[in-house]
Amino acid sequence: MSETLVQSLTVMFIGMGTVLAFLCTTIISMIIMAKVVKKINRIFPEAVPQAAGTCKVAQAANEDENIAVAILSAILKK
Repeated sequence: MSETLVQSLTVMFIGMGTVLAFLCTTIISMIIMAKVVKKINRIFPEAVPQAAGTCKVAQAANEDENIAVAILSAILKK
């Protein structure tokens, strides 16, 4: 084989090895961080906000139902 071909293959394998090592390091660090965050969440859990009163969406749905009933009764009276 040509010396140029050997050098190009060497550079290719070094580059691919570098990328593979970087990706493996990234995956391992993400797994470790996930475990650390789970432990931190057990120690310091997030506060869940409490809903006060009824929900505005439920009130809007009730108003829409009331309007639909009123329209239907007006149509049926004719």
